Amino acid sequence: MSDKRSKTTTDSIEETRLYHSRYLRAMNSPIRRVILRIIKENNCTFEQLESKTNLNKATLKWHLDILENGFCIEKFVKEDKTIYALTQEGKVIDFLE
Repeated sequence: MSDKRSKTTTDSIEETRLYHSRYLRAMNSPIRRVILRIIKENNCTFEQLESKTNLNKATLKWHLDILENGFCIEKFVKEDKTIYALTQEGKVIDFLE
């Protein structure tokens, strides 16, 4: 995760608009905001998120894909497990109700 520059801005206004659209779509869902708050408390595996949200696998994967595509979360592998973590952009969850 880089603190140097936002992932949602570029040198192209058209590309920046596209990135902002993806970001706003990700943040616009109450379910995705719940997922972000869970990840904020502690980076989670898919299984942990599934247990904490009570969403079925397909629905959770769909929401996680939108959050990742919207620059709110990132995945990394630790001890053969995929872990989800907030990006700098995802930390805006601190300022939403």
